[in-house]
Amino acid sequence: MSDGTNERTSDVVGVGPWPGAAAPRPAPTRSLVVGVVAGRGGAGASTLAAALAGRLARRASTVLVDLDRASGGIDVMLGLEGADGVRWPDLASALGDVSGSEVVALLPRWGACAVLSADRSRPAPPEAAVAADVLHALSGTVGALVLDLDRTGVVAGESMIRACDSVLVVAPRDLRTVAGVLAMRPELTASGADVGLVVRGPAPGGLGAAQLAQAVDLPLVGVVRHDRRLAAATERGGPPRTGAVARVAERLARDLRVGVA
Repeated sequence: MSDGTNERTSDVVGVGPWPGAAAPRPAPTRSLVVGVVAGRGGAGASTLAAALAGRLARRASTVLVDLDRASGGIDVMLGLEGADGVRWPDLASALGDVSGSEVVALLPRWGACAVLSADRSRPAPPEAAVAADVLHALSGTVGALVLDLDRTGVVAGESMIRACDSVLVVAPRDLRTVAGVLAMRPELTASGADVGLVVRGPAPGGLGAAQLAQAVDLPLVGVVRHDRRLAAATERGGPPRTGAVARVAERLARDLRVGVA
């Protein structure tokens, strides 16, 4: 990830198997895993996760994974709620030696990106063991996974954050966000991931992006300017391919090294 200067971080490399996965399975590669989490409610983490996954899908096979326990389904945001394909509840028995390629083949697609979503009509989150085994299988099958993480789960230490190579924290410019990010910070720093802050405007109280980053002691890797067209465009089928979010997603995607799947 980059902070907008000429300095770039080192290449992202794979880590070990998913926590809680049934057993290690040999694989020729391990996908890049990027987590995206909101500093507070309404921050736009799902929007950035989708935009980033869309960009990564241009370079490698990519799955956008909905892990927000309160989500009505990221498929709704993408206009895929009526699309055929499996959602998390359909994978409730996917334990043990899961076939990543079979799961990918069953998922709905948003352009080139496969999407593993919650289901608004069956809102129960996946069991931890199911999520671990499914994601472990996917990580040996595709080039990149983008995880829309659950903020409460991160605070409680019940998320997949420790299997991420990089984590992006989406942070509106207000004091509620500062408090929310500080609550997550112990888990963020203990995860071993490359953690960066993506700040979104506007700033009702005048809190600057650099000030926010300093307050939560995380590196600033992106600033998304306010785009009044974003909400309406997202209602019509996901984050727009152009605009402030798309530009930041493109730059972040360039800084990430995906697998070869």
